[in-house]
Amino acid sequence: MPKESHRNCLLCGTENAGSLGLRFEPHETEGVKAAFQGSEKLQGYDGILHGGIIASLLDSAMTNCLFRIGVKAVTGDLQVRYKHSVPCDARVEVQASLVQSYPPLYRLKSRILMDGKTMARGQARFMEMGRAS
Repeated sequence: MPKESHRNCLLCGTENAGSLGLRFEPHETEGVKAAFQGSEKLQGYDGILHGGIIASLLDSAMTNCLFRIGVKAVTGDLQVRYKHSVPCDARVEVQASLVQSYPPLYRLKSRILMDGKTMARGQARFMEMGRAS
């Protein structure tokens, strides 16, 4: 399973003591979602979640979306649109879904929601590394 190769991931790794602990679950047809609780340790500007963390959350959701369909891939490019500042201690939901599939290339989109409001969104292209049997 592709997810097994990610067990030491900084964001969703189950064997990394420093992991942010994201646990993705199925959402909609081929998508995923996860809850995330921020903390002051992850801030950039005072009281604001670091933009790099936001980009990482979006990327991780898209990666896990690919895991859901049995695809192990790496990010080729990532575009992030920061719409609103996210308080560093906020509880948010991260979602991702598949947009296009032309193996070995995949396009995905993701977003971070706080109280139902889109705070940031991302889109990316991924290149497949191998397919689960």
